[in-house]
Amino acid sequence: MSGIGEKLSGGLYGLGWATVKKLPEPVAKALGRKIADIAWKKRGKGVLRLESNLARVVPDATPERLAELSKAGMRSYMRYWMESFRLPTWSRERAAGSFQIKGEDVLKDAIASDRGVILALPHMANWDLAGVWVTRALDTPFTTVAERLKPESLYDRFVAYRESLGMEVLPHTGGAAFGTLARRLRAGGLVCLVADRDLSASGVEVSFFGEAARMPAGPAMLALQTDALLLPVTLWYDDTDVMKGEVHAPVEVPESGTRAEKTSLMTQALADAFAGGIADHPEDWHMLQRLWLADLEERTP
Repeated sequence: MSGIGEKLSGGLYGLGWATVKKLPEPVAKALGRKIADIAWKKRGKGVLRLESNLARVVPDATPERLAELSKAGMRSYMRYWMESFRLPTWSRERAAGSFQIKGEDVLKDAIASDRGVILALPHMANWDLAGVWVTRALDTPFTTVAERLKPESLYDRFVAYRESLGMEVLPHTGGAAFGTLARRLRAGGLVCLVADRDLSASGVEVSFFGEAARMPAGPAMLALQTDALLLPVTLWYDDTDVMKGEVHAPVEVPESGTRAEKTSLMTQALADAFAGGIADHPEDWHMLQRLWLADLEERTP
């Protein structure tokens, strides 16, 4: 959200709530592609950053291939928005039938256990749709965390939207969120966290596509503190209306080491799982912000 600017964010939400969810579906899809293509042609900061990020993911890509990927990436990003605006109007059956996930039995077994479950995802495809599928197809509520957006009215609208889909939403800022998440997990609950970009500047350094980056320590720390299962999940679109996903193997807790060392190794395991999914579907990774340390250091005086 922050990468496309507050004004555009507010404009998109206003358009979405007032118009997009009322449009016929083919019209909404065409509008999303049109907006994506206009943004891509303008070559703004978000598009340029997306291409820079994709250059790490696909290092042998030619400039022409990177341009193709970034255009497809913007279309994927706008598909996310257009779907998300319309999600509150979808029936339970529509939501349940709009997502297919490999490893569904693994997820169901984990949810049925008494350990608590953490699903950690990168910014791929439509994580809101995946969340709705969990609440409606699996009839399982969950807790998540949302970045505080500006203006405050936009954040409030965003939270109300996600809560209307059956999610408990906690603000990212402040220390209370971690304690609440831990309590939910100890009670055997489900927590879903988008975890490929550190918002605190105090995350864990990982190797990501061969370069240093920081990712949130929260998922690993929660798993260590509560004995919850930590499951990486990746998502992608194909040429159908049904989003696809995969539940990857659980991240194991190292047998030895300090808590900090265990957190680091577990976060690296998450990064590796994310990298595999992103490499397979780079156009569905919506990372329009700086991520790698080398890029973050460029803007440091």
